[in-house]
Amino acid sequence: MSGLNRFLGDSPLRVFLKLLVVSFLVGVVMSAFGWSPFDVLQWIEDTLTRIWNMGFATVDRFVGYLALGAAIVIPAFIILRLLSYRR
Repeated sequence: MSGLNRFLGDSPLRVFLKLLVVSFLVGVVMSAFGWSPFDVLQWIEDTLTRIWNMGFATVDRFVGYLALGAAIVIPAFIILRLLSYRR
Protein backbone atom coordinates (compact mmCIF):
# COMPACT_ATOMS: atom_id res chain seq x y z
CA MET A 1 0.00 0.00 0.00
CA SER A 2 1.47 3.36 -0.99
CA GLY A 3 1.79 6.31 1.35
CA LEU A 4 -0.97 8.21 -0.48
CA ASN A 5 -3.39 5.30 -0.26
CA ARG A 6 -2.58 4.85 3.42
CA PHE A 7 -3.15 8.59 4.04
CA LEU A 8 -6.46 8.68 2.13
CA GLY A 9 -7.66 5.31 3.39
CA ASP A 10 -8.38 4.04 -0.13
CA SER A 11 -7.31 4.65 -3.71
CA PRO A 12 -7.44 8.31 -4.78
CA LEU A 13 -10.15 7.61 -7.41
CA ARG A 14 -12.43 5.85 -4.91
CA VAL A 15 -11.92 8.62 -2.34
CA PHE A 16 -12.72 11.21 -5.02
CA LEU A 17 -15.93 9.39 -5.96
CA LYS A 18 -16.98 9.05 -2.31
CA LEU A 19 -16.35 12.75 -1.67
CA LEU A 20 -18.28 13.63 -4.84
CA VAL A 21 -21.34 11.60 -3.73
CA VAL A 22 -21.26 12.92 -0.14
CA SER A 23 -20.81 16.51 -1.37
CA PHE A 24 -23.83 16.11 -3.67
CA LEU A 25 -26.00 14.71 -0.86
CA VAL A 26 -24.96 17.45 1.57
CA GLY A 27 -25.66 20.04 -1.13
CA VAL A 28 -29.16 18.63 -1.68
CA VAL A 29 -29.94 18.68 2.05
CA MET A 30 -28.57 22.22 2.48
CA SER A 31 -30.58 23.41 -0.52
CA ALA A 32 -33.74 21.78 0.86
CA PHE A 33 -33.33 23.68 4.14
CA GLY A 34 -32.31 26.89 2.41
CA TRP A 35 -28.90 26.91 4.07
CA SER A 36 -25.74 28.34 2.62
CA PRO A 37 -22.18 27.70 3.76
CA PHE A 38 -22.23 31.19 5.28
CA ASP A 39 -25.31 30.25 7.36
CA VAL A 40 -23.51 27.19 8.71
CA LEU A 41 -20.42 29.25 9.59
CA GLN A 42 -22.62 31.90 11.24
CA TRP A 43 -24.38 29.19 13.28
CA ILE A 44 -21.02 27.81 14.43
CA GLU A 45 -19.84 31.30 15.39
CA ASP A 46 -23.07 32.03 17.30
CA THR A 47 -22.86 28.70 19.12
CA LEU A 48 -19.24 29.26 20.14
CA THR A 49 -20.07 32.80 21.29
CA ARG A 50 -22.96 31.49 23.43
CA ILE A 51 -20.71 28.81 24.95
CA TRP A 52 -18.00 31.43 25.60
CA ASN A 53 -20.46 33.79 27.29
CA MET A 54 -22.03 30.96 29.26
CA GLY A 55 -18.57 29.99 30.51
CA PHE A 56 -17.86 33.48 31.76
CA ALA A 57 -21.30 33.70 33.36
CA THR A 58 -20.45 30.51 35.22
CA VAL A 59 -17.13 31.94 36.38
CA ASP A 60 -18.91 35.13 37.50
CA ARG A 61 -21.46 33.08 39.43
CA PHE A 62 -18.68 30.99 41.00
CA VAL A 63 -16.79 34.10 42.13
CA GLY A 64 -20.02 35.51 43.57
CA TYR A 65 -20.64 32.34 45.58
CA LEU A 66 -17.02 32.32 46.70
CA ALA A 67 -17.23 35.92 47.94
CA LEU A 68 -20.55 35.25 49.66
CA GLY A 69 -19.16 32.24 51.50
CA ALA A 70 -15.90 34.02 52.33
CA ALA A 71 -17.87 36.83 53.98
CA ILE A 72 -18.92 34.31 56.65
CA VAL A 73 -16.07 31.80 56.71
CA ILE A 74 -13.09 34.15 57.01
CA PRO A 75 -14.41 36.20 59.96
CA ALA A 76 -15.48 32.94 61.67
CA PHE A 77 -12.00 31.52 61.08
CA ILE A 78 -10.34 34.62 62.52
CA ILE A 79 -12.62 34.56 65.58
CA LEU A 80 -11.94 30.86 66.17
CA ARG A 81 -8.18 31.40 65.81
CA LEU A 82 -8.28 34.30 68.26
CA LEU A 83 -10.27 32.23 70.76
CA SER A 84 -7.88 29.30 70.48
CA TYR A 85 -4.85 31.65 70.73
CA ARG A 86 -5.71 32.49 74.33
CA ARG A 87 -5.30 28.87 75.39
